[in-house]
Amino acid sequence: MVATAAWCSQMLTENRYDLALDLGVCGSFDREIELAQVVHVTSDCIAELGAEDDQNFLTVQDLGLADANEFPFTEGRLINASPPISTTLSALTAVAGITVNTVHGSEQSIATVKRRFQPQVESMEGAAFMYTCMIHRVPFAQIRAVSNLVEKQNRNAWQLSDAIRNLTEMGLRILEEV
Repeated sequence: MVATAAWCSQMLTENRYDLALDLGVCGSFDREIELAQVVHVTSDCIAELGAEDDQNFLTVQDLGLADANEFPFTEGRLINASPPISTTLSALTAVAGITVNTVHGSEQSIATVKRRFQPQVESMEGAAFMYTCMIHRVPFAQIRAVSNLVEKQNRNAWQLSDAIRNLTEMGLRILEEV
């Protein structure tokens, strides 16, 4: 997250862009989303940004450190309200994501984060990208291909090659349209 935010901010400060695309892979909590499927993350949050209070997790909004609707947040989430106009992008399933420093791999942590945020996918940099684009007022889209289910680690079940192939194809189609 830190590297994504820093490098994106540097690039968006030094140059003016009409559009920014974040193409990457993700894990899926949603069993309805197929492995290697490409999705459009339209809502994201930094799932670990907050504090623990015994058995409870408190977001920065719960702690009173930020208002839930303080720019660039909407109800505590980063929402892409104006994605680029693209037939291909519009045809992708829109999903809610979380961004984490540590991907989930235990049944307990998965159940906890699902209860807390109701995510469909997780990545390690999506919210940082969205936050940076929003504060620089650059139109953007976060596009991800599902490489794996979020479950107890089972790297043998990952479909990274297929996910990257599908992501590349969709990314090129979107670039051609915009």
